[in-house]
Amino acid sequence: MKNEIQDLLQSDIINSISGLELVARAVTEEHMHGLNKSVVLGTGGEFSQYRSYEPGDDLRLIDWKVYGRSERYYTKLAEEETNIKVKFILDASNSMCHEQDGISKIDFAKVIIASLGYLSFHQGDAIGLFAINDVNIHTYPSQVQKLYSNFLYQLLEVKAQGRWPSTMQSLDLLHQPNEKGLIIFISDMYQENDEILNVVKKLKTGLNEVVFLQIMSKNELELSYKGVVTFEDLETGEKLKINSKEVNKNYHTTIESHFRKIKDELLDAGIIWEKFVIGEPLSETLASFIKRRKQLL
Repeated sequence: MKNEIQDLLQSDIINSISGLELVARAVTEEHMHGLNKSVVLGTGGEFSQYRSYEPGDDLRLIDWKVYGRSERYYTKLAEEETNIKVKFILDASNSMCHEQDGISKIDFAKVIIASLGYLSFHQGDAIGLFAINDVNIHTYPSQVQKLYSNFLYQLLEVKAQGRWPSTMQSLDLLHQPNEKGLIIFISDMYQENDEILNVVKKLKTGLNEVVFLQIMSKNELELSYKGVVTFEDLETGEKLKINSKEVNKNYHTTIESHFRKIKDELLDAGIIWEKFVIGEPLSETLASFIKRRKQLL
């Protein structure tokens, strides 16, 4: 099944609503049975309501008395489990056009968002999308029926273009300081003066949780080029010619330092950081991330 999922990561498949939903379901169902409760839900709370049992739900939450009367499985929800808003904030600047094996970072990010959105929506949470470049595209979190298809439609409408705004005067559109919920921020973290990092840190309050997912490609991590290579900044158009053999001497040390700086700053702010690499098995990476996150709750 692992190879089948990787085979589904093709541009012509993931750029349609039906194809993207197919991939999201395949990714989540491959490794995440029993894990969806750990994605966004709280750890307790007073009983509030029932919902129909979904594959992967904790069997301990099934109300067997209700089953005895109705012969249908229902799961008991705690109060905070019915009020969670999950916001996906996507860096849609032009650097996200970078590709690995025919898959761009923006498409890879869409699969991750669709997968986590699938889990969130099917456990009754409100989901919303914000895509940021020179033009903000957004849908507000909602629990309206059939929203998931609309969510995917909005996600597919996002195009990587332009640049990340040099300044953001207000973050009120993205999140209110007194608002509870989970923010999942996805970016490759290409920035000039920590502008993306600063936005992420400002989104964290005492009432919410923020998770940062950094998207990279294998060819970026390994710098698997030979000879003299010309690189072009996808956002500024600036070009740089390098000798890959000479650059390789310090490249890996530099990029590891880059990741360490970002991770440390985010952890200091109480934000979870995770790296996702195009070319590595997505379902395994996502399941591993959710398991680690569960341990931190």
